[in-house]
Amino acid sequence: MAQGSNFVDYVKVCCRSGHGGAGSAHLHRDKFTAKGGPDGGDGGRGGHIILKGSTQHWTLLHLKYRKHIIAENGLPGGSALCTGANGKDDILEVPLGTVAKDAETGEVLFEITEDGETKILTPGGRGGLGNWHFKSSTVQTPRFAQPGMPGREQWVILELKVLADVGLVGFPNAGKSTLLSVVSAAKPEIADYPFTTLVPNLGIVSYRDNKSFVMADIPGIIEGASEGRGLGHRFLRHIERNSVLLFMVPADTDRTITEEYEILLNELTAYNPELLDKPKLLAITKSDMLDEELEQEMALQVPNDIPYLFISSVSGKNIQPLKDLIWKEINK
Repeated sequence: MAQGSNFVDYVKVCCRSGHGGAGSAHLHRDKFTAKGGPDGGDGGRGGHIILKGSTQHWTLLHLKYRKHIIAENGLPGGSALCTGANGKDDILEVPLGTVAKDAETGEVLFEITEDGETKILTPGGRGGLGNWHFKSSTVQTPRFAQPGMPGREQWVILELKVLADVGLVGFPNAGKSTLLSVVSAAKPEIADYPFTTLVPNLGIVSYRDNKSFVMADIPGIIEGASEGRGLGHRFLRHIERNSVLLFMVPADTDRTITEEYEILLNELTAYNPELLDKPKLLAITKSDMLDEELEQEMALQVPNDIPYLFISSVSGKNIQPLKDLIWKEINK
C-alpha cells in the first residue's frame, strides 16, 4: 500500500452475529386463572451482519480498523405470547465491486454491484420457540421451551475490484499515470521508475457536454504477472471490472509495438481469458518525439485488429481524439 494512500482494496474482519433469544416456558397465571396453559413467547433472532452497496464509498478504508464486527443478541421471549426483540443488525456500507470471501476456504460468498443492494454476510442465530408451540393432546402444559440458536463467528475477506469505464494497461513507465493526470483531476505519483503506481488511481475524465467517465490507472504489468510475479494477481483483478481496456505502449520501446502489445495481451489471457472479449484500444505514448515519417513507419507495426492513436500527454497531442475514441467504445 503506497504511503499516504487511502485506497484500501483488501480487509480481513472477524464477524460475529448475534445469538437467538431463548423461548419462554411461561404458564399463564392471573387472579382468575390458577393453572392456565402455556403462553411463553418466542425468542428474537440474533442480529445479522449485512453488507450494503453504497456509491458514497470508493474504498474499504472505513473498515480497515474495525477488526471485530459484533451484532447484538436477540432478546428472550416473554409471557402472554410476547416475542423477544430481534438483535440489531450491523450494516456495513461497502463500495460497489466489493467481493466477500470466506477467509479459511477462499470461497467467494457473493459480490455487491448495485447501490443499496444488501446481502447477509453472517446470519444471526434463530430465536428459540416458546412453550406454547409444544402443547399437544398428550402434553397440555409443557414446562420447557427451545433455547436460541447460537450466532456464527467467521473471518471474512472483503476485496474491492475497481469499477471503472476504462482501464489503462501497460508496462511500468508506459505513461499511464501521466495520461491520467492530464485528462482528469487525479494526482497520481509520477516518476521515471517502475512501480511508482502501487495502487489503482481513479480519475474522472470530463468529456464534451458535461459528460464524464472513470479511468483507472492500474499498476504496471510485468511479464509473469499472471503467475503472481511482481504485483501480479492483486492488481490484475482490477482489470476484470473495466468496460474498455486502453493498452499503452511507449514510442521508445525496445520491442516493436506489436510485440509489446502481444506480451500484455498474453498476460491478461493467462490470468483470465474472458478479458479478451472486452473492447480494446491502443495508444502509442510519448510520441511527441516522433516526426511524421517515423510515425508512418511505426504505424505499419501496429496490430491490425485494434483502433490506435499516437498520443503525447506532455504536448497534448491527440488527447481529445483519444477521449472521443474511448467515449465511442464505452457507449457502443
